[in-house]
Amino acid sequence: MKRSPLAMVLLALLVEAPMHPYRMQQMIKERGQDQLVNVAQRNSVYQALDRLVREGLVRPGGTSREPGRPERTVYEVTEEGAATLRRWLFETLPEPAREFPEFPVSLAFLALLTPDETRGLLRRRLATMEDRAAGVEAQAPAGLPRLFLIEDEYRVAMMRAEIDWLRRVVADLESGRLTWDRALIEETLARFG
Repeated sequence: MKRSPLAMVLLALLVEAPMHPYRMQQMIKERGQDQLVNVAQRNSVYQALDRLVREGLVRPGGTSREPGRPERTVYEVTEEGAATLRRWLFETLPEPAREFPEFPVSLAFLALLTPDETRGLLRRRLATMEDRAAGVEAQAPAGLPRLFLIEDEYRVAMMRAEIDWLRRVVADLESGRLTWDRALIEETLARFG
């Protein structure tokens, strides 16, 4: 099976204990892992779970019924599923993945905007990133061991690095150390195009 962040999260949850898809989605949100994987659509959990079942990594393990709720299928991880999750961890931890985030793509085309437009947009991003970092830091329950917060620690470190970089770029835009106009763009295209 092709590795995906959501498949990894679902397998990890099922290594903890058998559960139904709705509970998986709840736990992902409760733990703040919805910042790591997209579970905004409940169907995404069901689709990923169906793939895991087809690949033999997960199997239905019975049903459960809560008062006032419909009967739900409870899933459990197979031995192959637990082994696959471990293999994925051994693959992803040492080797950076080729990821294609949107922000660097947008940075590559700043010449299509004015320096003033860019400064305003990056100021807004800076404020958003500061709010997000503060939010992640504030959500950690007191006394929770670092092991269970390590992904949040990493996310905040990456956000703080971006915040520092954004501050420098915005300051350079404000001071004029970073600027451009049509003449610079045309000259650069003629020289390096």
